[in-house]
Amino acid sequence: MTTSKSHKEMQLSEDKKLLHRFGYAQELLRDMGGFSNFAISFSIISILTGAVSLYGHGLTYGGTGMMGFGWPLVALFCMLVAASMAELASAIPTAGALYHWASLLGSKRWGWYTAWINLIGQIGIVAGIDYSVALFADGLLSPVLGYQMTETSTLILFALVLLSHGILNHVGIRIVARLNDFSAWYHIAVVLILVVSLAFLGNRPLQPIDTLFRLGETFSDKPYWLAFLIGLLQAQWTFTGYDASAHTIEETINPRVRAPWGIFSSVAFSFVAGMVMLAFVTLSVHDVKAAVSAENPFIYVISQALGTTFGQTILWLIVLAMWFCGLSSITSFSRMVYAFARDNGMPRSDWFARISKRYRTPVPAIWLSVILSFILALVDYFIKMANPNTTYTTLAFLTGVSVVGLYVSYGIPIWLRLAAESKGRFTPRHLGPWNLGKWGKPIAVAALMWIVLISVVMVIPPNQNAGIALVAMMLILLVMDLAYYRDHFPGPQAALRVSAEELARREAELGG
Repeated sequence: MTTSKSHKEMQLSEDKKLLHRFGYAQELLRDMGGFSNFAISFSIISILTGAVSLYGHGLTYGGTGMMGFGWPLVALFCMLVAASMAELASAIPTAGALYHWASLLGSKRWGWYTAWINLIGQIGIVAGIDYSVALFADGLLSPVLGYQMTETSTLILFALVLLSHGILNHVGIRIVARLNDFSAWYHIAVVLILVVSLAFLGNRPLQPIDTLFRLGETFSDKPYWLAFLIGLLQAQWTFTGYDASAHTIEETINPRVRAPWGIFSSVAFSFVAGMVMLAFVTLSVHDVKAAVSAENPFIYVISQALGTTFGQTILWLIVLAMWFCGLSSITSFSRMVYAFARDNGMPRSDWFARISKRYRTPVPAIWLSVILSFILALVDYFIKMANPNTTYTTLAFLTGVSVVGLYVSYGIPIWLRLAAESKGRFTPRHLGPWNLGKWGKPIAVAALMWIVLISVVMVIPPNQNAGIALVAMMLILLVMDLAYYRDHFPGPQAALRVSAEELARREAELGG
């Protein structure tokens, strides 16, 4: 025990020295192990959130073939993106993550835009996840309590879910880290329960396996090739948020190894577990058209396959998994806000960079994450009140914003790494212990090609409102940059000028 404790203390000392080399004090509590770092990304990816909440979207546009072909296609390319990001996390292990990578590989302005684009994506992913919790909970509660499910009732539940996540993240990283660890095991357990139930306890036998690979079926007004691409939103949104392992890197022990593995393995494990789950769910569908026509296709399929009582029990287990997913997402979002504010990249940076002396958490950043996520859903709520005949869903809007925002922010530092490499500014000696060797460049190129494709596909009709929202946000960023930040943003490089005495003072204030 003494040897183990001594080894941990030595590792923490090394981690602190590494962070000092990048000009930052150890202000956050570094208490996450490798599994905890993996768990936060695995919980945010949450196959029981993305694949489930957008199951009807995938089925509507791509039919059952979306599960057999769409899911592995997206997973393969997302693993390439994750591998490229993992390399950069190992090379530059700071909580600023994507934003710091872009700043150091390109310029501070590249970093500034990357940070804001990532924040836009983070707003969308938190809103999308917690809205999924509210949507499913509302659908399950309304028939039991005898009220009519409406946009308003869902929005109220959404606000309550966000509030619960804000409070828990406020209280402390130790509680959240333990819940994230539990969440990872919980996700695996619920997937196993769902799969075993559908395989052996279903009301009817499963469909033939070739049902999963049936192409040409769509319930939209689009030609199948286009409908299939639109349907990829189901899988593509699921595989988002794994940059959380990089955002919590300053809270992770031995970060140059454990955080990269957290990024990559969370995508790989989600691919396999999600494929198994979607296979059994889809093989349980005996009337695809009826499922697509249902108010919530996934609830319909599970209720038909397992019966009302048992089916609803399983569905409530899934809702809790979604809740865990949202909890982890707020953690990731708030760390990005904190890291960016620490470098004076946003209005009232002095406030949002504050750390609670009692809880060692970035409290103002946590509550900003909650408020901005609620506002995004609230904007969509008012749009629908003004235009009640709109055909897109709120969830498709929120998830479209998150996919494009996050993946563009993933792509910028990957592209800048290739540019820096071609100019000799980024060489093998800059890589960390987790690297792809000679495969780094071709994998990065393939990852960028995929990001360009899905950034277009995710905002074409009927989800064009997501594209409009993203363009509006980018115009606001442009005005902010040209009006002030172009001349006043110091960039993370400014942190390299912080003295050793200043670093020690900051840590002493927090008892670090």
